[in-house]
Amino acid sequence: MPATPTGATTGEPARRTGGPVPCRVVVCRDCCCGSSKVRGVDHAAQTARLRQAGPVSVSDCLDVCDQANVIVVRPSAAGRAAGGRPVWLGLVNDAAATEDVVAWVRAGGPGIAPLPDILDLYTFTPPGRPAVS
Repeated sequence: MPATPTGATTGEPARRTGGPVPCRVVVCRDCCCGSSKVRGVDHAAQTARLRQAGPVSVSDCLDVCDQANVIVVRPSAAGRAAGGRPVWLGLVNDAAATEDVVAWVRAGGPGIAPLPDILDLYTFTPPGRPAVS
């Protein structure tokens, strides 16, 4: 059974001191995402860059290999209270896209900051999940 963004993780998420917990990022790093199947991406550097923006968990396969590399941005408690829901981003395979994710996470992510138009190009609804409007 594939992991979910709340499933098994490895590594220690980034911690911030004081203030509310920021939105969280889940990166898929298993059979396709984070592997040599996705060429031209420094997967370790991508994960490290995302960790500079906020807490990152590394997940086993999220079962959407056709969208590799997959990143899920989960709202903070305040973001969820404001109506934010997890946003699934696929084909995040270049440094510019990673920087767009970093900027959005730093701005607060789902429920706090509007999704930048450029990231709308990467969003998808994984099979078996309701579409987020």
